[in-house]
Amino acid sequence: MPDGGRAAQLHEVDWTVGAGEHWAVLGPNGAGKSTLLSLAAAARYPSRGTSTILGERLGRTDVAALRRRIGLVDEATASQFWPNQTVAEIVLTGATGTILLVRSGYRDAERARAAELLELVDCTRLAGRTLDTLSQGERQRVLIARALVPDPDLLLLDEPATGLDLGARERLLGTIEQLAAAHPSLATVTVTHHVEELPRTASHALLLRAGRVVASGPVSETLTRDALSRCFGVAIEIGRADGRWHARAQPGGAGSRW
Repeated sequence: MPDGGRAAQLHEVDWTVGAGEHWAVLGPNGAGKSTLLSLAAAARYPSRGTSTILGERLGRTDVAALRRRIGLVDEATASQFWPNQTVAEIVLTGATGTILLVRSGYRDAERARAAELLELVDCTRLAGRTLDTLSQGERQRVLIARALVPDPDLLLLDEPATGLDLGARERLLGTIEQLAAAHPSLATVTVTHHVEELPRTASHALLLRAGRVVASGPVSETLTRDALSRCFGVAIEIGRADGRWHARAQPGGAGSRW
């Protein structure tokens, strides 16, 4: 997929996400993860090949209507809110896909939905707080609640644990796991660099390197020593305990190319 005359960013990526599946997209910097997520968000079009999102083919559908069926949590969206906006206001804007509250107001059902989701992400107590008083982890959970207000079919999380300390990361992953239980038909895609940032509910993984698929499929078959080593270009040891993944460079292998 060319961008501004540069070489293609994705090459022969054939990827399908089913309802209720929870995908992790991993790879080093420049692997094409952000490009892939922008396609899944219907934020850009493929220059070659096709992209079908929730049964709608890009270029042959109403993109505005399609985007209302997709929840997106990323840094670009987060940076658009004013520091003095309250948590309750931010979550409610998810009903209209806006940054500010709309003048026409909101229905009681939309307000109830926003309150319900704040409870789901354990942020009810933050409703009256302003954005600038929240920790990074609290912001991420609030933005997830906002993304869920329109009851999307697909939720996209772009490196949601970046910048979080250990406690905040674990609370966020707990929220994502609760979300999977509360919305069993919701499909999610989480982009990350680290397997330690995957919740227990992760069901599938896609490994990208230089815009190409290294491996794809159920996590137990995809997150292997061989596949991760090829993906990140260094010999890696991978393990799993209590449903959570961990990885590190093999002793003596950190400086070697795979």
